[in-house]
This record gives sequence, C-alpha cells and structure tokens, in this order.
Amino acid sequence: MFRFAHLTDPHVGPLPRPALRHLLGKRITGYVNWRRGRREAHDMDLLAALVRDLREQAPDHIVCTGDVCNLGLASEWPSSRLFLDGLGSHDTVSFVPGNHDAYVPGSLEGLLEAVDPFAVGDEPGLTRFPFVRRRGPVAFIGLSSAIPTAPFVASGRLGRTQTKHAEACLAALAEEPLLRVVLIHHPPHVGGAPTGRNLVDAHRFEAMIARVGADLIIHGHNHVGSVSFLEGPHGPVPVVGAPSASDRGGALTHPAGYHLFRVHDEEGRFRISAELRGLDAEGVFGSQGAIDISGNTAHRRVAGHVRG
Repeated sequence: MFRFAHLTDPHVGPLPRPALRHLLGKRITGYVNWRRGRREAHDMDLLAALVRDLREQAPDHIVCTGDVCNLGLASEWPSSRLFLDGLGSHDTVSFVPGNHDAYVPGSLEGLLEAVDPFAVGDEPGLTRFPFVRRRGPVAFIGLSSAIPTAPFVASGRLGRTQTKHAEACLAALAEEPLLRVVLIHHPPHVGGAPTGRNLVDAHRFEAMIARVGADLIIHGHNHVGSVSFLEGPHGPVPVVGAPSASDRGGALTHPAGYHLFRVHDEEGRFRISAELRGLDAEGVFGSQGAIDISGNTAHRRVAGHVRG
C-alpha cells in the first residue's frame, strides 16, 4: 500500500514586519486584514501539532497545495522553505503555489526560486508547470493557478498553454500503470468558489478532464474539506479539497486538518481511499473518519493499463 498526505494553506507565520515601502497597492489591504484577524485565525501551534501528527503517520509522500505565504513578501520566502524542509526531503514532498504566494507581481518568482526542489518534475521541461513526479504507483501532476490579482480579489488562472500541456501529460500517463493525481490550489471546477475567488478558466479545465480524465484531483483555497466530481471519459473523477493546515476554524472554515490517502493494490487493481485527520472536540489531532470518494472510478489494472 502506498500512502500520501495532502495539506494546504498553512499561511506560515509569524508575518515579518514589512517596511512601509512594501505596503503599496494590494499589500496594504492584506496587511490590515492580517492585523485585524488573519493572524489570530492561523495558529502556528496548531500547524506544528498537525505536522507532528502527519509525520507520525509516516506517509510515503506529502503534497502541499499552496499559500505558504501571506503577503508574498521576500522576508516570507526563507520561512516557507524552512516549513517545506520540515515536512521532509524534496524527493518526498511536492509543492504547488497558491494565490497568497503570488500576492503581487514578482512574489511567485521569488518564492519558487526559494523552494525550487519541491516544485519541479522528475524530468526537466520547457515550463515549470505542469510538472510530473512519479512516486510508487502514483504520478503527481502539479499545476499552478497562482496569479497576482487586484485588491480584494483572490482568483486564479491556469491559462491555455498550461492547460494544453497538462492535457498532454495526462493523456501520456494514461498509457502507464499509474494513478494520475492532479495538484492545484484553486478549486478547479465551475462553482467551486465564488466569483473573485474562483478559477476563472475552470470551464477549460473541466473540458480537458472530460477528454483525458484523471484519477484524483486535490486542492485547497477554500479552507474547508469538500468532495465534488468532474466527468471524465470513463466516469466521475473525485475533486477533494482540504481544510487549512493552520486555521482555528469558524463559521466559514473547518478546523485545521489534512487528508491521508491510501492507494490499495487489490489483485492487480488500484483503489484510492481517504481519511481526514484533524482536531477533535478536545483539540487533539487524530482521525476524523473516512472521506467518501466512492463516486470515482479511480482503478487501473497493473497489467494492460485498463481503467476499471
């Protein structure tokens, strides 16, 4: 059995005190929001407890789907790298960025330079995204929906070129005896987030999945656990969102948690199961039960590459 963990939106803190020259444009609104409440919502003690629990589970691979930063400050990049290093080696940890990582022009490029080993594929390509990482029976396909946006906007975009390359990757991987797991920050389906927070080209992503399929799509951004399905060429594809890894929880969010996925080999066929691990009523991390992704057809024969 192969196991991988998915955490997202850690919003690593504490936020370094920015210089006044760095609080121009969108960052001033973000800094005010942080001072008014976000710094209280994202608890680094909770994040540390989550990471301890995750490491105790000893998954074979760990995926982080973005928002390690808060305002995309250069002073946040070293702590973001330190956080990923704390999860494991770059061979056992994969990262794709979120909207806070691309808060203003230049933020994303600086962060990716700092965390480069975690956000590249096994084989060098012409573009960073999509990347492909083969680990055990799984191929992780990393996408970036992170773009700079105007104040009070947190939307994302893949773009035509990245979507085209992703389709080619997924089509080629369908010929291998691997489960294809897509990593993205924003919910990639139409209606997955409100206007202003959504993936603006989700319709294009949905059409691509309808043509070539995937076995599982995991994302963050909404700070809630969720399960949806997209139509693939051989049946529904599960789209699973995770809570923030550091959020105390409230009316619009779930308490801090992460997902643990298991890939079962059943007589030459693969099956995926999922579990939420998070805070219980007493504030202790543990299993919160299975996640129902039974509407999927994420099975493959090891021999013959036939989808179930």
